[in-house]
Amino acid sequence: MREEQVKKILKLTGVAFLLLFCLLPFMWVVVVSLVKEPDFLLPQVAFDVTFDNYSDVLTSGSLHLFEYLRNSLVVSAVAALAATLFASLAAYAITRLKFPGRLLIPLVLLAFSMFPQISIVGYLFKMMIGLGWINTHAGLIFPYITLGLPLALWIMLSYFSEISTELDRAALVDGATRIQVLHKIILPLAAPGALSATLLVFIYSFNEFLFAMMLTTDYRARTIPVGIALFEGLHGQIPWGHLMAVAVISVVPVILLAAVFQRKIIRGLLQGAIKG
Repeated sequence: MREEQVKKILKLTGVAFLLLFCLLPFMWVVVVSLVKEPDFLLPQVAFDVTFDNYSDVLTSGSLHLFEYLRNSLVVSAVAALAATLFASLAAYAITRLKFPGRLLIPLVLLAFSMFPQISIVGYLFKMMIGLGWINTHAGLIFPYITLGLPLALWIMLSYFSEISTELDRAALVDGATRIQVLHKIILPLAAPGALSATLLVFIYSFNEFLFAMMLTTDYRARTIPVGIALFEGLHGQIPWGHLMAVAVISVVPVILLAAVFQRKIIRGLLQGAIKG
């Protein structure tokens, strides 16, 4: 057997193992959500496929599934858009304006992002109590903006730094303001990076658990990860079929988002990495 064939076999084997390792947990979740008895592997238990678990969680008003999904989508979307906007403004200032310490800003933000969330959640909780933002969308949006800002800023910096400053000068000579230059010239050129930053911050915010757990108290602001975690407490037992059905439903928006914009996300990140 030639060396090229051995390499191809090893590569295919590695890819197959990696796919199995990544997809097997999700496949198990889907299977459990579609059976009546979660312990169907036992000899005396029948393997009966049913969609009752999905119909139960979708029609039960006490679970507040749609409220949890709505809260997650609203909070994540607003936080992602705001983080990308603030990152664009900061990246434009850092790459275009000459002021002392401008290069330290992304480094300081990156350093702050390395702190574990558990180290600041107590102080954040006291701050939200003082602001009256416990169990509100704003109480989650602002922390998520802060958490997603370093990632968005570094992505936007990699794009803005490669756009020629001659475009800014020409537009300023023609009477445009800095905001007009950013809005009409720089951002359209950096659109792939902005889209990548927005989608990545959205996915991160959608999956965030600790802050959502500490800063919400009921379905009016609680997000879907916390709703799934407290599913056991609502029923006094572990209804595995219902729990897995909720997990599958909750992951559908993220899967669709990643599937639709997968190429744009990868292209935006790769172009930024190559340019930077």
